[in-house]
Amino acid sequence: MLRLVGYRCVKARVKVIVNRRPGPRENLLRCFIKRNRSSQTYYLYLSLTNTLAEDGKFLLAARKCRRPTCTDYIISLDADDMSKGSNSYVGKLRSNFLGTKFTIYDGQPPHAGAKIMKSRSTRLVNLKQVSPKVPTGNYPVAHISYELNVLGSRGPRRMHCVMDSIPAAAIEPGGVAPVQTEFSLNNIDMFPSFPFFRSKSNRVENSVSGPLVDQKDGMLVLKNKAPRWHEQLQCWCLNFHGRVTIASVKNFQLVASAENRPAGPEHDKIILQFGKVGKDLFTMDYRFPISAFQAFAICLSSFDTKIACE
Repeated sequence: MLRLVGYRCVKARVKVIVNRRPGPRENLLRCFIKRNRSSQTYYLYLSLTNTLAEDGKFLLAARKCRRPTCTDYIISLDADDMSKGSNSYVGKLRSNFLGTKFTIYDGQPPHAGAKIMKSRSTRLVNLKQVSPKVPTGNYPVAHISYELNVLGSRGPRRMHCVMDSIPAAAIEPGGVAPVQTEFSLNNIDMFPSFPFFRSKSNRVENSVSGPLVDQKDGMLVLKNKAPRWHEQLQCWCLNFHGRVTIASVKNFQLVASAENRPAGPEHDKIILQFGKVGKDLFTMDYRFPISAFQAFAICLSSFDTKIACE
């Protein structure tokens, strides 16, 4: 019995690594999200084939919780247990009342020296910690903002994502992104179904265990890629290369902002794209330097009702 419990614990910890490690550099990692309207839940899967309608490998789940002044999306490793006090708790996304500003909180420190934000939910989560070595709580790792756009007078949605835990230099050739080092990286070998976390030299992608690298260069800022107006279709369009099939205000592509920095091909790469392919089915593709958890949380912000942005 103890051996079984130990195996489940190690498996859960390895799954935490999988969801928090940056995606591959060379290409977008293909995933999809299924929405359950009746239960206000969302499920993230890794695509195992190139088809849009399929059953993939489950990665994360989220549950929407409405509150008087904000909305929380609780993110979990367990599709059946999405509570803050669970061992499966990964983090949460919190919105303001208007649905224009969001904060992504990680349940574990994204890097050494990360500051925890005290709250009632922090105390609840601490009742059942994933590991006694690292305090579980609310660590802000990203801030998302949508520009005010009453009645859609300014065209499609405009969004910015400030990645608090990722330096801007991460997107440059040879750049690195902080990763959590609580768990032994050797345990990744227990998950042979996730080969994309190894580079061509068969080693784990570069990581840092200390505070942010090149913190003086600032944090990575992502912005949505501007769509172009299609005269024949009379609508705004983005090229998703077949990964999105239904027009929706929720669809977006994020690239690195080149503000105050020299333009280059690294800034043109799509880091995250999200779009509709069915009534309750959406594709989510992401790459380095963001993780599956961060990408999922950003996409959840697109689902939220935006009183002043539509």
